[in-house]
Amino acid sequence: MEHMTLLIGIVIATALVFDFTNGFHDTANAMATTISTGALKPKTAVAMSAALNLVGAFLSVEVAKTISGGIIDESAGIKPEMIFAALVGAIVWNMLTWLAGLPSSSSHALFGGLIGATLVAVGRHGVHGEAVVMKVLIPALAAPIVAGLAATLATRLSYRLGRHADPKATAKGYRAGQIASAGLVSLAHGTNDAQKTMGVITLALITGGVVAPNSDPPLWVICSAGAAIALGTYIGGWRIIRTMGKGITDIQPQQGFAAQTGAAATILASSHLGFALSTTQVCSGAVMGAGLGRSGAVVRWSTAGRMVAAWALTLPAAGLVAAAAALLADQGGWGVATVAVAGLAICATIRTASRRRPVTHANVNDDLPAEPQGAVTAAIAAVIQPPAGVVQAPAPAGPAGPSGPAAPSTATA
Repeated sequence: MEHMTLLIGIVIATALVFDFTNGFHDTANAMATTISTGALKPKTAVAMSAALNLVGAFLSVEVAKTISGGIIDESAGIKPEMIFAALVGAIVWNMLTWLAGLPSSSSHALFGGLIGATLVAVGRHGVHGEAVVMKVLIPALAAPIVAGLAATLATRLSYRLGRHADPKATAKGYRAGQIASAGLVSLAHGTNDAQKTMGVITLALITGGVVAPNSDPPLWVICSAGAAIALGTYIGGWRIIRTMGKGITDIQPQQGFAAQTGAAATILASSHLGFALSTTQVCSGAVMGAGLGRSGAVVRWSTAGRMVAAWALTLPAAGLVAAAAALLADQGGWGVATVAVAGLAICATIRTASRRRPVTHANVNDDLPAEPQGAVTAAIAAVIQPPAGVVQAPAPAGPAGPSGPAAPSTATA
């Protein structure tokens, strides 16, 4: 019993570490566009997001129940070692994608880790395949599209309504709106992502016989998970914030407000239904939709392509790491220790590598290298005129020095 109690404690601590990485990995979801347009200063933005993430953690437990008893069969002989292996797989993937500055899904990293470890430990009967399809895979495909379409329409509507207004006054108003919508996204993030760690901790408590099956997360679990994700959010995942705010498209206040509002509505609706979707995919889809909604804007499709590739790889990659960890952890105490040491060594190596080219609140808004206008954006720009007040710069006739052709840009008239 002492060993089991110690192991459950290790699993809970590891789950909170994952929750911390989830926080700084996903800060960009709420605050990237707000920071990139100057609506809030970087440190103010992450502090506000952290506070609202904590509040959101107390608003619902539907997603937590999906994790603790939805996609995994808690009665199939699942052991705490398996949950520990799943968390290690998710943490390693989160750290790798953070180093690359890619807004991949922390949620899918967790799902992949749980599924991979379960398949190795107890077999296919330990995974509820129908729940995985209905509450994970289908929302993963549909939610970014829904959020992107909503952001595209909202962006077009905002530019149409403000075409005769003073651009400076309009931008100021939308920046104020961005602060409110960013707060809503942070609140929504707390209702969805913080609950995933609550669900994992509750699953560990169930497998250890500490709480009864099908139980709601205890209050102390809700408080600790909310605090961990809030602390991670306050640290600020500046690499991913820069990619989301500057790397996909040049976001203006109207677009930022539209993207955040569409994303928040999608996340809150899914939380109410118990869909454990990826808030990262939703917010990224909304930013891309906002980029398409502003005529003359340049969407950096190479960055978007790398993001989509990371989305597709996240679940299987985290699953493979977790499966290997589960094979070791199932060998007993030495196996658990080996997995823990290996996980710490990988994370320390990634942290050391990140210091070579640091990204902080001081340089998060630095411009990224220009990208040539893609075929999709060029086709859209050819048939739709830019909105009033926006003049599209002509494309250069040839190479512009050793760095290659300059990318088309937009300028305010």
